[in-house]
Amino acid sequence: MKPYEKFVENILGAVRSSQGQNPAAATAIIQEALSAAGLMGGAAPASNPAQEKAAPFVDLNPPPAWATKFRQQAAQPDSTGTSTNTGTGANAGSAMPDWVARFTANLPGHGAGGSKAVDPATHGPGQFLEGSYSNEAGTRNYRLYVPTRPAAGPRPLIVMLHGCKQNPVDFAAGTTMNLLAEESGCLVLYPEQAASANHSQCWNWFEGAHQQRGQGEPSLIAGMTRQVLREHDGDADRVYVAGLSAGGAMAAVMAASYPELYAAAGVHSGLPVGAAHDLMSALNAMKGARKKPASSGARPVRTIVFHGDRDATVHPSNGDAVYRQFTHGTKETEERGPGHTRTVARDANGRVVAEHWNLHGAGHAWSGGSTAGSYATSAGPNASSEMLRFFLQQ
Repeated sequence: MKPYEKFVENILGAVRSSQGQNPAAATAIIQEALSAAGLMGGAAPASNPAQEKAAPFVDLNPPPAWATKFRQQAAQPDSTGTSTNTGTGANAGSAMPDWVARFTANLPGHGAGGSKAVDPATHGPGQFLEGSYSNEAGTRNYRLYVPTRPAAGPRPLIVMLHGCKQNPVDFAAGTTMNLLAEESGCLVLYPEQAASANHSQCWNWFEGAHQQRGQGEPSLIAGMTRQVLREHDGDADRVYVAGLSAGGAMAAVMAASYPELYAAAGVHSGLPVGAAHDLMSALNAMKGARKKPASSGARPVRTIVFHGDRDATVHPSNGDAVYRQFTHGTKETEERGPGHTRTVARDANGRVVAEHWNLHGAGHAWSGGSTAGSYATSAGPNASSEMLRFFLQQ
């Protein structure tokens, strides 16, 4: 079953489950189905575009009260030391109803994006620091990898944006970017999306409030980037942003919104900037039926794109759309390799400005990664290695 079909089935199931309840409860159930698809943002869209642009983004989307109540009950042990909420019926005493268990699976502490231990074998021998950044748009936590190798000067900085249901530790394990950064002496910054902003911890790439410079999540990520550059002696001329899925879509937003900050971008299984403006257009874009994004008018940023041609979550046509969005007036060559086709775009001086890796037979997972993390596969070209090569060859 395709992800969009599954989403529709979840909505219909939510409606059936809510029969006999009051409208507020039904609405809460449907909202949880939307959040499970990673498309329920943290702030209600403004009705006036001018107000939307002026108003700062605030985290306003905590889990509904009924979900919090049942999760708290589930955590209370009985006299045997086990949870009392093991029933499956909606009326099984204090048991958690099956629809609650299903729709709260993506809330903090549940699902594939839950906490993972930091293992030097997968996360590198260096320091994996914790920190946070705040501005008028809110607060976001982050992880920062600092290599053990002494720095000969300011270090390059790679900003890695995780996908839905992931967190920095999980994403670092799946991409193994820290291990490569240890060899090359790079800092690696992993911003963490807050569950209060999106229940599935997706970056809200599809909302207008988070697609522009100086507001919402782009302002948080850019501010965090600058903070790390100042505090850890980063090289402001060698700053790069990359991401997977929703993180890939947000990486494209960051490259278009802050071309003076990011020297290059890597988009894995993501979507072009402006492909969606709300929930339904996001679903259509993920199916490949997106509107044509408007040009940002900003200076194009060098971009490398990876996308599997069997991706059933984000349609493969989005990979080509991202590549085209960041490729202007260039000459192209095509190279075929084991399991992939690479299209390389060069400017008039022969300088590589963009690459598109079409991964044959690949689905929605980080190519050439480690299964120690979620949404990663060891098969295919090593996306982390190729991105790092592309970033540092300028």
